[in-house]
Amino acid sequence: MISVAEALDHLFSLADPLPSETVPLRAAAHRVLAQDVAATRTQPPFDASSMDGYALKSVEADLHAQFKVVGEAAAGHAWDGTVGPGQAVRIFTGAPVPAGADRVVIQENITRNGDLITITDDSDTKSNIRPAGADFAQGTRMTAPRLLSAGDVALLASMNIAEVPVTKRPVVALISTGDELVVPGETPGPDQIIASNTFGLAALLERFGAEVRILPIARDNEASLKTVLGLARGCDLVVTIGGASVGDHDLVAGVAAGMGMEQSFYKVAMRPGKPLMAGRLNGTPMIGLPGNPVSAMVCGTVFVVPMLRAMMGLPPAPAPQVKRTLSAPLGPNGPRAHYMRAIMDGDSVRDAGAQDSSLLSVLAAANALILRPPGDPARTSGDLVDVIML
Repeated sequence: MISVAEALDHLFSLADPLPSETVPLRAAAHRVLAQDVAATRTQPPFDASSMDGYALKSVEADLHAQFKVVGEAAAGHAWDGTVGPGQAVRIFTGAPVPAGADRVVIQENITRNGDLITITDDSDTKSNIRPAGADFAQGTRMTAPRLLSAGDVALLASMNIAEVPVTKRPVVALISTGDELVVPGETPGPDQIIASNTFGLAALLERFGAEVRILPIARDNEASLKTVLGLARGCDLVVTIGGASVGDHDLVAGVAAGMGMEQSFYKVAMRPGKPLMAGRLNGTPMIGLPGNPVSAMVCGTVFVVPMLRAMMGLPPAPAPQVKRTLSAPLGPNGPRAHYMRAIMDGDSVRDAGAQDSSLLSVLAAANALILRPPGDPARTSGDLVDVIML
């Protein structure tokens, strides 16, 4: 068995970088920026009012000073003149500040009588003007690689970038194996169960940017497994679920080897998820996940998602961890790293109950994994532990 860190290193070495493509801005969210992009304009492109009020000269903005209103400026409608001594322009939020003015006195501090205004409160000393380029200047760069958030998309829009270079989505083939499986909606036989792992993993991997192809269930014979593995040609990553152990009906490793798989490792010192393997099948990265439902989902979080992120051009890194305070004690851990299903509430976390790797109800109730290193001693309430958020 190898450690989780060693397994991740192997997987990152298999994570072939994907090419880029250009997509409309509307489709760029949650994609990875593949090349630097530069703003095509300055924002704001002019000095803009940040408040509703009156634009005038700051040297004249004394208490009880009076001004004649000579025009009006609104967002999208500038006033083209120049503000002279004793003059003011009615201005609204977002409007260009007219030439000659360097202060906006908010309307709450003004009284108006016809075209004459009087400053009645001088407690607000701010200019209430957003200077041109306060947000960014033309040519400001957004650097790659970068996982584009909603805020990033808003920034790109403001930069007037309508098309975005992003890394292609990894196409992942998901293959469940086993005579005992049927897809949701079918009527299982007396000895069969529903193939839950495939759909849970598909949802997980799609959340992190993959394009998932769910292939037919491979039955427990070489012919079926070869046929389904053959259907994965052209995908960027092949993920099998189940059949990765060494039982009489666990055929994935042997069949894949017969089809040309070069194995990188088999078995990881962790729970759940020890019978994990990976390698290349005719040049394509392949991961064999354990068949227990929780094991497959935990391994998807710990291994497959970081590998996908690396394939999309992000720096190779384990799943992000945070420190949280235990709200209930934990017993000592054994010789393997343990990823415990857990419930995080604010800054505290506790285990989610029974940790059997078949209990999807516990996983569904969990929103975190507590990471216990090998040989971790018993922990008491108040101890800090490493947590992966789900």
